[in-house]
Amino acid sequence: MAGYSKLNRRSDQRKAMLRDLVTHLIIHERITTTETKAKELQRLAEKMVTLGKKGTLHHIRQAAKTVRFLDAGEGKNAVQKLFEDIAPRFKDRNGGYTRIYKVGPRRGDATPMAIIEFVE
Repeated sequence: MAGYSKLNRRSDQRKAMLRDLVTHLIIHERITTTETKAKELQRLAEKMVTLGKKGTLHHIRQAAKTVRFLDAGEGKNAVQKLFEDIAPRFKDRNGGYTRIYKVGPRRGDATPMAIIEFVE
């Protein structure tokens, strides 16, 4: 067992897709995607929040390798929002920063869909 789902993509495509998903999750704090993508995204998002809680320059640079520099509003990019807004909310929590809701099949191809969001 490899420990992760390949999502029917080459490794470069899979990494790019997960980078986009984690960036949009940080910006919007709630996104809708397929169940398998949500489960893979959950692992990556939890790692990013853990880096955000540590907050040193080294950890900012590690998170910046994964999270894209997209505008998150209020004059911040996604990395700044992670370290300044999202991570401080979870300072007293030791994991389980995200939750997944299953919402049923997609209409076009009956793929199971899910909503992933940060726990409040």
